[in-house]
Amino acid sequence: MLDTLQHKGRRKQLLQQLSKKYNFDSRVIEAMNKVPRHMFLEYGLDHLAYMDKPLPIGAKQTISQPYTVAMQSHLLGLNKYDKVLEIGTGCAYQTAVLVEMGLRVFSIERQRSLYLLSQKNLARLEYDSPVLFYGDGFAGLPQFAPFKGILITCGAPEIPRTLLKQLAIGGRMVIPVGTEVQTMVVVERVSENDFVKTEHGDYKFVPMLEGVEG
Repeated sequence: MLDTLQHKGRRKQLLQQLSKKYNFDSRVIEAMNKVPRHMFLEYGLDHLAYMDKPLPIGAKQTISQPYTVAMQSHLLGLNKYDKVLEIGTGCAYQTAVLVEMGLRVFSIERQRSLYLLSQKNLARLEYDSPVLFYGDGFAGLPQFAPFKGILITCGAPEIPRTLLKQLAIGGRMVIPVGTEVQTMVVVERVSENDFVKTEHGDYKFVPMLEGVEG
């Protein structure tokens, strides 16, 4: 599948629409403009790629709608070369956006089929810098901590303490918290034992689950 002029035109139009809804960091919009979302979707969904809606990617999971990807990336507030942990690689679209923002990306996926799909998608588009792991997102990656940013792409019932410990002082975690509907929460670590939380609207994500699935 190619990234045609038509795809690029639709992508630019979508991002213009998103920019009218919210004043996103320009680096987020620039990064999303470089990532061909249609190449992360299942065959036959190409025509829906640049609508602002979530879409199925297999294993009963979805690719987040572009507005949500933009908002989560924006709320991280990271700078080039910062180290970020992503929980829930999925098809790796959000992963690619973080890479295009110049971040050092570590990402965990608990579904083996999606872990393999994400590797395939990133390799096809020659994104070779993200470090992908098949494992339990609740455990994080303590061996690579601390992270300046932690981004959770699924709805957590509560904020995992294990992940808070892996956040650098001055770093931010962006996490949807809740069961049926999630509130987007930003947790900033201001000292060894102190965290500041802010809320940024309601969203709907697939649930964050423990363990792995083969």
